[in-house]
Amino acid sequence: MITSLFAHPDYLRLFTAQVSSLFGTGLTTVALGLLAYELAGATAAAVLGTALTIKMIVYVTVAPIVAAYADRFPRRLFLFVLNVIRAAVVLALPFIGQIWQIYLLIAVLQTASAAYTPTYQAIIPDILSDEREYTRALSAAQLAATMETLLSPMLAAVALTMISFQRLFVGTAIGFVVSAALVIATRVPDARATTEGTFRDRITVGMRIFAATPRLRGLLGLNLVVAAAGSVIMVNTVNYVRDTLGGTQSGVAILLAANGFGTMLVALSLPRVLDRFGTRPVMLAGAATLITGLGSAIALSLADSGDWRWGAAIAVWAVVGAGTAAVLTPTGQVLRRSSQPADRPALFAAQFSLSHLAWLLTYPIAGWLSAAGLTTTWVTLAVIATVGIAVAVRMWPRHDPAEITHLHEVGSIDPATLADADRVGARLYRHTHPFVIDAEHPRWPTETARKPAPVG
Repeated sequence: MITSLFAHPDYLRLFTAQVSSLFGTGLTTVALGLLAYELAGATAAAVLGTALTIKMIVYVTVAPIVAAYADRFPRRLFLFVLNVIRAAVVLALPFIGQIWQIYLLIAVLQTASAAYTPTYQAIIPDILSDEREYTRALSAAQLAATMETLLSPMLAAVALTMISFQRLFVGTAIGFVVSAALVIATRVPDARATTEGTFRDRITVGMRIFAATPRLRGLLGLNLVVAAAGSVIMVNTVNYVRDTLGGTQSGVAILLAANGFGTMLVALSLPRVLDRFGTRPVMLAGAATLITGLGSAIALSLADSGDWRWGAAIAVWAVVGAGTAAVLTPTGQVLRRSSQPADRPALFAAQFSLSHLAWLLTYPIAGWLSAAGLTTTWVTLAVIATVGIAVAVRMWPRHDPAEITHLHEVGSIDPATLADADRVGARLYRHTHPFVIDAEHPRWPTETARKPAPVG
């Protein structure tokens, strides 16, 4: 059960800190939209679109840079300072009077978030060493993100009946301050120092691990599937409800809630499924579910009329949420399996950047192409998603063991590492162990036969 995780005090404090910062971020999104409308009026959507683009660009570029130096700083203090920065930014937002100031403060806010999220993600496997507990922690994180998506707008709506939106920023700052207090009260293990190298080496280590690891190349394709389907939900829901279905703002909320419910349902049930079937089958099934959802959305866009479309849309949006959870929830498990502890922050940061790079591709398509019609837009996104799942199936081998028997040439690795290896030639050793890309294993090996078991 996920609740058993809360028996770990350090994990409980970190998880609560993450939930608090998530709700701070969610309330900031609502308040920022109202601020943009106050400053820009009819062009508020363009202001928010630019702010969202800034967010994606920051996420893609900042996370690897932070990861290059993540092991140089105490992680607890680092997370604390990032939360303080985020609190200061949101407190400053109500006092600005120019649109360019929104862009500047959003860049600072999202830079702090781009540094915070992969650092937090890399800490959890260091606190929860048990694989099953870590799997449940991934589900809990996905559930928290989903609940924030569902509840933050509701909390903001209730708060706005009593206070002005400017004061809503104070509530978001409180969320970040609470998160900072919880982090500073937690015992957070510092990152293990990585091998010294140039700045370029440190900043690219996560990307190099991605490029050399077959399952991670497959994950790149899955990122594309999630972004293609998710852009339909994030960008096109409002127009579909208001313009196609003739619904109201509450209709928009209903479809978004259906998507969140699908995500939450799968996130809660996934730990046992992962224990039974493993990550690759579950994540590929999730990607196939997303493509099914996109195909159903395309069929809906072709329907001219009928009240039945509401029920069908609710089901489709929930299916997309379910597929999203099936792909995203096990991602941390795949990253953990594919890296040494010292390289884990860099790998999480690389995934953070690469996944948002996919969104940077699909967000503009979902927004700008919608002028040509939702059917055209969704067919284009479905083609992108199909390419993504094809890449995942091709790149992520069906046979993907943790331990790989491989050969080392004499002189290519520290001899102490080969203490349990078998010498099979004048210059070759045969070695079997859980294989990840690191300084001593820069390339993915060709698996060789294990040493025959003794007879008798």
